[in-house]
Amino acid sequence: MEKKIEREEILKKVREVVADKLSISEDQVTESASFVEDLGADSLDTVELVMALEETFGISIPDEEAEKISTVGKAVDYIVNRLK
Repeated sequence: MEKKIEREEILKKVREVVADKLSISEDQVTESASFVEDLGADSLDTVELVMALEETFGISIPDEEAEKISTVGKAVDYIVNRLK
């Protein structure tokens, strides 16, 4: 049960960071939303998002991993696994 709560908290924070960085409503930031296709992020936005997530969660996301994180849900899953 604890893992589910932790994931929900991470999702909430990721949604806040993404909405802030992309200047969009948190309502648009769903787990299945693609940063580029659905949320309109360009390459600079995605770099800034990765940096903001690294700072927010105190983790490092290598470039090769960052390239695989294309949706909000993938970002949450990655962060959950890094914080274990």
